[in-house]
Amino acid sequence: MPGLLKRDFFTRAQKQRLVEAIQQAEQGTTGEIRVYIEHRCPSPDPMQRARGIFEAHEMFRTAHRNAVLIYVATKDRKYALFGDEGIHQKVGDSFWQQAAEAMLQHFKQKDLVKGLEASIHWIGQALKQHFPSQGENPNELSDEILEGQ
Repeated sequence: MPGLLKRDFFTRAQKQRLVEAIQQAEQGTTGEIRVYIEHRCPSPDPMQRARGIFEAHEMFRTAHRNAVLIYVATKDRKYALFGDEGIHQKVGDSFWQQAAEAMLQHFKQKDLVKGLEASIHWIGQALKQHFPSQGENPNELSDEILEGQ
């Protein structure tokens, strides 16, 4: 249809791979991971944009304040990893740099899905270490991939 912006960043199979990566990363932890992708970052600072998305989707409402948002603006080549206060206090700034590097290695090879999977895995390992689940482990946030414009 004319006038509609194409928002499909991934094929159905790629989305499924990412959702499965999130689900696997969240096994054994109370932590939550979400991915938000869009073409353009409307803010000069991608971290500010990520914080806004995090708040708009009420990701701060997890019981242990351990949700993480992976934000990517494809055409602007901007990204941000935003972790809530619970996880950030445990891992510190250097962790986020390492998680970003795991992602960027694949982005440089033009493989967005593998890059996101690498970062999801990296974050999942930290969540399992610092926030292991004790018995019941409800999924507090949807695992679906969020897409902007």
